[in-house]
Amino acid sequence: MPELNFTGLMSNQQDQNPNLYNWNRVYMRYCDGASFTGDVEEVDHDNNLYFRGARVFDAIVEELMSIGMKDAQNVLLSGCSAGGLASILNCDKFRGFFPQNTRVKCVSDAGYFPHVKDLSGEYRFEQYFDKIVTLHGSTKALPSECTSNMNPGLCFYPDFAMPYINTPIFIVNSAYDTWQVSNMFATNESDPKGEFTKCKNDLNECSTTQLKRLQDFRSDFLGSVSSVTKSSTEGMFINTCYTHCQTDQSTWFGNATSKLDDKTIAEGVDDWFYDKSEFQKTDTEHVDPHYC
Repeated sequence: MPELNFTGLMSNQQDQNPNLYNWNRVYMRYCDGASFTGDVEEVDHDNNLYFRGARVFDAIVEELMSIGMKDAQNVLLSGCSAGGLASILNCDKFRGFFPQNTRVKCVSDAGYFPHVKDLSGEYRFEQYFDKIVTLHGSTKALPSECTSNMNPGLCFYPDFAMPYINTPIFIVNSAYDTWQVSNMFATNESDPKGEFTKCKNDLNECSTTQLKRLQDFRSDFLGSVSSVTKSSTEGMFINTCYTHCQTDQSTWFGNATSKLDDKTIAEGVDDWFYDKSEFQKTDTEHVDPHYC
């Protein structure tokens, strides 16, 4: 297997990652598409598929604990995109592996998938999460207080899951996340004539009306994320960069265009992780999306 090039939050270079460069780092691979929540006993023999992401997560963590992680004083669970969602949904379970005196927190990068309407005013993305939860048997991995009150598929959304998660979480996200814009907002189903296609692929192609629609998406996103980050234990870095995933690239540390209140994502996470200060920042300077 070729070596992975760790960058951003995972970098071992002090100039790129000044606060975490000398930590032990582990990359947890997965391929089930359900953010480590799958737990189905039956095997899909036709395709030789096992939907057991939750068991994979447990096995990896248990092995790491056996070779020294149990003695760690500071532990951070993080991920990007579906991995960012995994860091939210598995945050309490991960915390449960460690003694109470261990500092354990979670950082979700581009994993806050908001429960918002698409261009046509529908919640079509609900169907996607419903199918994931059903196929992977994910209900048992989601907060029981959530699944007992609503359709388990909704509990895959951070909007509904995070109120029942006790371990501190830091949300790193763009209010104009490119994946979310393309797959949750301006989808092919909600834009059958493809009128939004050029705009979502190139901001320079957006009309005034389309930019206004994107601003509406931003407003919906901010309303969603602000509802679950009211506690001072939660952190938040929400900028307006038109991108997807920011902790694994230059925007993590040193990119001036992605800073909030003159702080990089790395500095904000550091303040929050070590309880130096609360950090809940949103880009209020830029209303429109921009490239960082």
